[in-house]
Amino acid sequence: MLKGFAITPPVVGRISIGRVIERNGTRLPEKDDQFTLTTQVQNREGWLLHPLDEALRQQVGGKLRSLPVQLLFNDPSLNLRADYNLFDRSTGRPLCVGNGESCRRSGQDGIETLPCPGSDTCRFAEGQCKPYARFNVRIGDEDETGTFVLRTTSFNTIRTLAARLQYFQAVSGGLLACLPLELKLRGKSTTQSYRAPIFYVDLVIRSGMTLEEAITEARRLDGARKEAGLDQAALDEAARLGFANGAFEELGEDVSAVVEEFYPQEEAPHAGAAGHAPPASSLRSRLEHKAARMGGA
Repeated sequence: MLKGFAITPPVVGRISIGRVIERNGTRLPEKDDQFTLTTQVQNREGWLLHPLDEALRQQVGGKLRSLPVQLLFNDPSLNLRADYNLFDRSTGRPLCVGNGESCRRSGQDGIETLPCPGSDTCRFAEGQCKPYARFNVRIGDEDETGTFVLRTTSFNTIRTLAARLQYFQAVSGGLLACLPLELKLRGKSTTQSYRAPIFYVDLVIRSGMTLEEAITEARRLDGARKEAGLDQAALDEAARLGFANGAFEELGEDVSAVVEEFYPQEEAPHAGAAGHAPPASSLRSRLEHKAARMGGA
């Protein structure tokens, strides 16, 4: 196995809440109030829709505000990976990834492991670091190990998904991969959103089932899988080793789309009076200078 190359769950499509649009020559993210399933192929208009998107819309007769899903792993941390991320906007590559205790930072001498104070108090990132999560789920029965990936920087989504995964793992006796589940889009208003609705993703028991019925179904499916010879513990361990094989999860061709969708220039905290962010090359040079001045701390 190639070292330094994270082996991640196979992805057959994306789950998004919105799209990237072009405005005044700049590509910007535009939020939506529904899910969209896309392929991994883009054209000038954006990501191409996955065939399951239309099939699910026909079932519900309108907007996709819920998605029937199943998890690939029993370990919550394998299904949902959340970190603090600092991206280099000139190349789209991650500069630093941390969990609030330690971080992996790319420097002139390779990847360093350093203390991580979190995104709010990190002097190295200068406010450019954000929580960022990847959530892999199965949709449909076509591919037993293929997943759709939901990428998000929403704190509400990350916190809610993390809690649900922990709770469902506990009450099901560790049978997360067998539970019939559903992604649901929820809305809320806050003072920071000026009372306008903001949307986040929740994970719930499949519609039409109680928690007790879902656990009964999970036990039945787990028994059938074991009888067929499926080793869920070995699958979880293989995934765990694959994630640990690389310093950063995102591939080079993926991170530019991540930066475009979740880290638009207009969000830069160092924007000037006109609201424009400093050039990406300026950000990179500033961070490199700060790293040298701080001795990598």
